This record gives sequence, C-alpha cells and structure tokens, in this order.
Amino acid sequence: MKVEDFVDVLNCEFYTGVPDSQLKALCNYLMNTYGIDEKHHIIAANEGNCTALAAGYHLATGKIPVVYMQNSGEGNIINPVASLLNDKVYAIPVIFVIGWRGQPGVRDEPQHIYQGEITCKLLDLMNIENFTIDKDTTVDEIKNVMNGYINLLKSGKQVAFVIKKGALTYDGEVNYQNDNEMLREEIIEHIVKVTGENPIISTTGKASRELFEIRDKNHQSHKYDFLTVGSMGHTSSIALGVAINKPDEKVWCIDGDGSVLMHMGAMAVIGNIHPNNLVHIVINNEAHETVGGMPTVAKSIDLISIAKACGYSYVGSIDNFNDLDIELEKIKDSNQLSFIEIKSSMGARDDLGRPTTTTFENKENFMNLLNE
Repeated sequence: MKVEDFVDVLNCEFYTGVPDSQLKALCNYLMNTYGIDEKHHIIAANEGNCTALAAGYHLATGKIPVVYMQNSGEGNIINPVASLLNDKVYAIPVIFVIGWRGQPGVRDEPQHIYQGEITCKLLDLMNIENFTIDKDTTVDEIKNVMNGYINLLKSGKQVAFVIKKGALTYDGEVNYQNDNEMLREEIIEHIVKVTGENPIISTTGKASRELFEIRDKNHQSHKYDFLTVGSMGHTSSIALGVAINKPDEKVWCIDGDGSVLMHMGAMAVIGNIHPNNLVHIVINNEAHETVGGMPTVAKSIDLISIAKACGYSYVGSIDNFNDLDIELEKIKDSNQLSFIEIKSSMGARDDLGRPTTTTFENKENFMNLLNE
C-alpha cells in the first residue's frame, strides 16, 4: 500500500514519533511533506515523550494526533497510556502506528524476538484496539477499519495500526546527511586502539555491529565488549552499573546521540554518583541512522554544557581525528568522570554484518572478563 493512501485514510494533521525502519516509508513521506514542523511533525526523544506531546496537541486543538514508533517503544508508552490517555482518566484519543519487528515466524535479531511476540498482546492489555497491515492489505480495508475506529476515538479511546515489513511503500527519497567528516566506524577503531583490555559497553544499532567487526578485523576477543543490542537509551546506565561495581577498571561507554537523548536523565544520575572510572563517549551524527537517518535534535543542543551541568568532571567536543587521539590518551590516564562528544558523519558500509556470537555468549564472556 502506498503510504500516501494510508495517510489519506487517517486524515490527521499532526504526527509525532520515534523513527523505525519498518516505517521508513511513512518517515520519509513526513520528512518530504513537512520536514520538522511543530504544527505537523515532531520527532520526539522517546515514545512516552511523543505520546504526551500528542496529548497536549489534542488538549489544545481537539483534534486526533498520530504517534508512530517501533514496537520496542511500547514499553515507553505504557505509563502515559494507562495513567493519562485512558478513558478512566482523561480519555484522550490517539492513533498509534507501530512497526512490527520480531513478528512471529519472521527471522529477526534476538532483541526483537520476545518484543515481537507480545506486540499485540500489550496493545490488547492496554485496551487499544489494533489492526495489522501487511503487503496485501487494501485501502478499502483500511477505510473500513477507520470507520470502526471513529466511534472509539470519539469516546476517548486509543487505536493502533501494526505495520508488517514492506506493508507501506513510498516512491520519494530523502537525502539525510550532515557536515561532519569523521566516519563512526573509524572513530570506534580509534577508541578500541586506546582502550586496550578495558571493558566497553556499546549502544544499540550500527555502533555495536561495527565494534564487533573491528574486533574480528583486529583478531581480538569479543569478551571486552557488552553489545547493547536492544534497550535503546540505557547504555550509559548499564555502564554506570559496571563502573560502580568494578572501581579498579576503566569503563568505556560508546553511546549515540539518539540513545543519549532518549533517556537523558541517566546523565544526571551518572553525574551525581560520579564514578571516576567511567568514560561516556557520545558519537553524534545528529540522526537516527540505524533506522533510516531521520534527524535528532542533537545538532541544536549543547551536550557539553548539559554534561558539565550534570556533574561530569571532564568534558570535551571533538570533530577531527588528531584531537580525538589526543583526548582519548588524556582520558585513559586520568582518574575522573569524563564525557566526550565526537561529531560524526552519517554512513556505514553496505556489507556491515551482525554479531555472529549469541547474546548469551556475549554476556557470559563479558562477565568472565569482569571477574577474572
């Protein structure tokens, strides 16, 4: 189904969400049609954030908003759906559009398997009427479903469309890019060169995949790295938990801008606890690149000042490899909580693979390293 037809049937004026590869057609359509426009389209930090934003839109306009996201974000919407939107509370209507990763019977990455199994079950538990769209779903079917949804929305209930892979199509293209020069994979290579046998906790998406392949290329063990393949936004908190309990280890966290924005409160907790053995690196390419390239707000905010205000002892921002190497060597030999923003270009190798070890092997090997 063409995404234009889907949007016409929804007949809504405001969209907010967190990008997803299953919803790339919708995301690209919104960027080409509206860009980032506070009246029509806002990319939020996390799914709970966009759900609350949608509620505010309805309160101000009386109109029905659309919230889009990957199914991994359902956990983030449970609280605002149950305690804000629900018809026993404020009865705020919202249409959710959810990309279905880990659909049962379809091969996917381990972090999506269980989430895929419970995607519709969670919606059912939240009393959100839902309909699944696949490649064969017709526009007339969607119209019939929307006709049934109208009364539910008028009564202050929420509804959802769950989108299978390839169900929505879009012929338009969007060129996502920035003005930065350093490639993320090369940045991680420089980090690995300095960290030696120190543990690394790496963020969701391509960064962890690149770290895995760098270890292979260097003929190094994967035991030094914990790959946060899911749980976006929580990498720095995992690293904090390790750093607190292994005070004699230098612990490195490789984070991304989309990840750090998703749960930025973690930075305040890190700064307050203040482990001197933790290095928090944010590779900032100003984009949700792993799921398509839609922009984050990381270009327009000052991450360095935020980190400083949260209590990090040492902060720095890097945009070239010479300064990166100097900073990494300096931090390696220091004993202070550090935050480094590294400004990265977009892009990854077309042949970038995925980890060949299992998540269980990753965990066991990493735990064995920490307890050697």
